[in-house]
Amino acid sequence: MKRIPVVGTALLVFFVMCAVLLADDKKKEGTRMQLTVTSSAFEEGAMIPQGCTCDGRDTSPGLSWSRGPDGTKSYAVIADDPDAPVGTWVHWVVYDIPPDVTSLAEGEGNGKKLDCGASHGVNDFRRHGYGGPCPPGGTHRYFFKVYAVDTITGRGPGMSKKDLLKLLEGHVLAEGALMGRYARH
Repeated sequence: MKRIPVVGTALLVFFVMCAVLLADDKKKEGTRMQLTVTSSAFEEGAMIPQGCTCDGRDTSPGLSWSRGPDGTKSYAVIADDPDAPVGTWVHWVVYDIPPDVTSLAEGEGNGKKLDCGASHGVNDFRRHGYGGPCPPGGTHRYFFKVYAVDTITGRGPGMSKKDLLKLLEGHVLAEGALMGRYARH
């Protein structure tokens, strides 16, 4: 009779430990390391300078981010405006940024390829590279998102945000964002 409670207790402890380990694994799956994203042109939540918009030179802002975790093979950058009247408007898509590159200089948003070898996707202006804020009215928010990924797409220039995000599914190790605002006067 004394063995039944011991066996029952051992089984209970076993099942509780399994449940704790499974819960811990689920928690790890849902959390990603955070990248810190900054800009030389504006601070978090601040107004984006006119030079980085359609009302100025339409120059991409300088961006920097913290190094991704071990296993990072490349970075991707997506800048978009969720406040656009037609739905989220994509301003910039960059991918296959080498893992040792943790910044893009101001004005690097032109052309199909960057000096570091990364590729520009196509934005919603139907151009390769950067297309700055150009809201039809009101103040809009612009999110500059950086992803550290464990893969290289190997694709040439011209991918859309949708195609890029599909390729990156299950490969994002860390991410971060910087939000700036802009209103036309």
